[in-house]
Amino acid sequence: MCALTTDPEPPPAALLPGRPTPLLLRPLAWLMLQALLLLLGLGSVLGNLLAMPLYPLLPRQRGLRMGRAGIARGYRFFWRVAAASGMLRLDAEVLDSLRDEPGLIIVANHPSLLDALMLVARLPRAACIMKASLMRNPLLGPGARLARYIRNDSTFGMVRCAVADLRAGGQLLMFPEGTRTTQDPVNPFHASFTLIARRARAPIQVVFIDTLSPYLGKGWPLWRLPPLPIHFAVRLGRRFAPPQDHEAACAEIQAYVAAGLRQPRPQA
Repeated sequence: MCALTTDPEPPPAALLPGRPTPLLLRPLAWLMLQALLLLLGLGSVLGNLLAMPLYPLLPRQRGLRMGRAGIARGYRFFWRVAAASGMLRLDAEVLDSLRDEPGLIIVANHPSLLDALMLVARLPRAACIMKASLMRNPLLGPGARLARYIRNDSTFGMVRCAVADLRAGGQLLMFPEGTRTTQDPVNPFHASFTLIARRARAPIQVVFIDTLSPYLGKGWPLWRLPPLPIHFAVRLGRRFAPPQDHEAACAEIQAYVAAGLRQPRPQA
């Protein structure tokens, strides 16, 4: 096993806690936050409309590279606008050291709906696992199909496609909890990521997403204004060698991630 850090580092001391917005400013803050979500939605629709005619025209590898790079650039633009607004801040520069590394599985905890956007923005080689229904959606699926993201309609098909993508030099981004975190410190992990790692002979890089905000966590409604600003920070954890026993490796990595998340889940 090769480790970037021998033990989990604590969450950064500079992680910003949000503060309740003064009553008179709440309508403006709410409108600004909803405008950011609208920008994200409109950008997604535009990207998918552009991807729609490209998917049948471009060769697979060219479409894959263009699709993944385009999604990454779109998300990076969103985070720049969010930071300029003062509403949302993301510190994820540590991921830049991983962006050009082929055949790597990146796993992270899953505190909010924005997690994939945070990581993909810095990882233009990465494929995500997506629901098959979203991949078939005419407004949400074309960009993911162009990028050759991986459908989860069957475990066998998902594992086979993920292994092939990794062997071809791609990266795979996974959230082993399967859904946003509801238990302290993490939900039980599903072992599919270690099974893929074993079959692809791919190392597993752990990434921690830290936040003191409950925004867009499980059960958080889109219309509710959280304490502001909303701050996310990403840090690198250990890198695990391709496992021989994928179930034992899953338990080991879950314990490692749980130990690395040393603050309780944020409360509203």
